[in-house]
Amino acid sequence: MSEPDGAPPLIRLDKLTKRYGAIVAIRDLDATVDGKIIGLLGPNGAGKSTLLKALLGLIPYEGRARVLGLEAATHGAEIRDRVGYMPEQEAFLTGMSAVEMCTYAGELSGLPRTEAMQRAHAALYYAGLEEKRYQPIDGYSTGMKQRVKLAQALVHDPEILFLDEPTNGLDPRSRDEMLELIAELPGRRGCAIVLSTHLLPDVERICDQAVIMHQGRVRFSGSIDELRGARGRDTEILVEVKADAAQLGEVLSAAGATCTVVSPVTLAVSLPLTATNELVFRSARDAGLQIRALGVRRESVEAAFLRVIGESPEARP
Repeated sequence: MSEPDGAPPLIRLDKLTKRYGAIVAIRDLDATVDGKIIGLLGPNGAGKSTLLKALLGLIPYEGRARVLGLEAATHGAEIRDRVGYMPEQEAFLTGMSAVEMCTYAGELSGLPRTEAMQRAHAALYYAGLEEKRYQPIDGYSTGMKQRVKLAQALVHDPEILFLDEPTNGLDPRSRDEMLELIAELPGRRGCAIVLSTHLLPDVERICDQAVIMHQGRVRFSGSIDELRGARGRDTEILVEVKADAAQLGEVLSAAGATCTVVSPVTLAVSLPLTATNELVFRSARDAGLQIRALGVRRESVEAAFLRVIGESPEARP
């Protein structure tokens, strides 16, 4: 099932579709996904959790979905041996301690009990729960429960982690701590991560790749730099002048550029398709203005996300 040209990508989707009766949860997904920490982005209801379940072979689907070169429809058990899954919803058994829960998860993945228990202790130590590991999970705080879910996903030393809304419901401090744990995983545990979330700052902080879903479809797949820099046909640049950005904007607008004054000394410029940065320097020289800096304008992840799904910031509640 491996790719003919070498190591397969982490995930490959070909016309992946999932229907629940008349409802189409995801439709015709096409994407090739690689990276260290991939942000799976989308509003609630975009189809992110459905996609993760399909990739784990937990639900039937149409089309193709491959993880590490394996088809999820026919090799789900093998995929789950190599992938750790942290679900969005709580999935604890009443009365179980954290070490019992993680040991049980290890045994379900095929580990002998002794090895599963050893790995459970190691995973809980990594998650910062070594002092609370023998206490019942029922009495844990939300942040501690999220850490247990992360530990049980790690216990069998997976190659990929699917984390479904891992910072949901956490206070700012617990959220920062969870993101730090996640960011360290590729280096310390050698695994890739798919971080499913609707919290855009989390993705901007730790992800190197992004897949954006909206209304059951993939709207973008690529690097964070590509997401923030893909601004359509025109290239938008930021120009800093010594004084009077508005005057430079008037000159450039007359030459066919689209300009927005950001501050008295800063101008956002979308050049015509046939123009280069030379137009900016020539216009400034003709107007007697001094350029201090020039660079490609980079959107925030939030602004890029809204652009990709076709919303404006003003339209958000």
